[in-house]
Amino acid sequence: MLRNLLLIGAGHCLLYAAPWTLQAQQGETAWFKDVTATHVPMDGREHALDVAFLDVDGDHDLDAILALESEPNRLYLNDGKGRFTWKKGAFAEKDHDSEHVRIADFNKDGIADIIFVAEDDQTHQYYTGKGDGTFVDVSDRLLAKSEANGLDVGDVNGDGLPDIVIGNSGGKAQDFLWINNPEKPGHFMDYTTRGLPAIEDQTQAVKLVDLNGDGTLDLIVGNEVPPNRLFFNDGTGRFTEHPGSLELLVPLHTRDVLAFDANRDGHTDILFVNLTNNGGEWDKDPTARLLINDGKGNLKDETASRIPAQKLSSYSGTIIDFNHDGYADIVLSAVKTPPFEAAQVQALQNNGKGVFTNVTRNVIPGITVGRGWGIAVGDVNGDAVLDMMIGGWGSQVRLLFGKK
Repeated sequence: MLRNLLLIGAGHCLLYAAPWTLQAQQGETAWFKDVTATHVPMDGREHALDVAFLDVDGDHDLDAILALESEPNRLYLNDGKGRFTWKKGAFAEKDHDSEHVRIADFNKDGIADIIFVAEDDQTHQYYTGKGDGTFVDVSDRLLAKSEANGLDVGDVNGDGLPDIVIGNSGGKAQDFLWINNPEKPGHFMDYTTRGLPAIEDQTQAVKLVDLNGDGTLDLIVGNEVPPNRLFFNDGTGRFTEHPGSLELLVPLHTRDVLAFDANRDGHTDILFVNLTNNGGEWDKDPTARLLINDGKGNLKDETASRIPAQKLSSYSGTIIDFNHDGYADIVLSAVKTPPFEAAQVQALQNNGKGVFTNVTRNVIPGITVGRGWGIAVGDVNGDAVLDMMIGGWGSQVRLLFGKK
């Protein structure tokens, strides 16, 4: 299906350009070159729902960790020039429904560790890194199973150790808060009952970020079923909901939460990344919603004047200054729903004041098409320019080199 879509998308150019010119036009823009065909293991059937970059083997380049649905999670090793090779067997060779991956040094040994959360089979995975490209499976340290879709890590109680928040869906969908044990770093204590209000949402995304400027990590929750929620942290890992500080003008089906300073006022703003429906009929407005922070954690929805309307659904997104002007731009994965078809990744350019314009045609290569999911950002080829690896559902993982 993807090949057919690419041929159709290129067809309008055939009368005007020689084949080599067409390939150049479709394969790169002024800001990105799609090097998927030569730099990433070719599959196209995988469901890579999230991607993270990490130097797993100490060779000073970024490798890629992929969370996969219905297959074992994957490790792609980087040769230092951005060419990735699949190292099979890095993680448990069992099929799970992994949705998200996050990285942190949980056990305080100076080496990054990895956690995956799963949805349908409710089997989360946790690996401690050895620093040589291998990992120890310590998944038995995780405290519970759940139908999980959201995941974030951060120090919520100020003890210097990263903790875990898991966003759950399904029946009895209380989100989890697991505090890192200071007496046994890398092991966890269940702090859910004391730390989080008893709310059963259909959570798809969680984000830990200081929104009210008190130096502690607050919590934003993005839900499939409205409303999204904002919780302030008292500094000890106890969160209290503040619905009056989160302006929600329209019902949302949120799949990702991005935190960044959109308008360069020194305060962290929030972008909700949304679907119209999870593969079904048209339902909610999928336009990403931008909420501007007043510095005290009051978030006002200013989407109408800052974000162009969109019809494509987005399961994820990222913040990257793709045109090197010093302003934070937005890249959104995309799916055409209905009928759940592949679409071109979308680019929104910041004018420096937090007003965005859709510049996809000028920024994203025409061949960068798929049912897009999680996006990792980092310099993988050592040219000091940020690159992107884009996951997808039943779609080839795509790699874009940033250009100077």
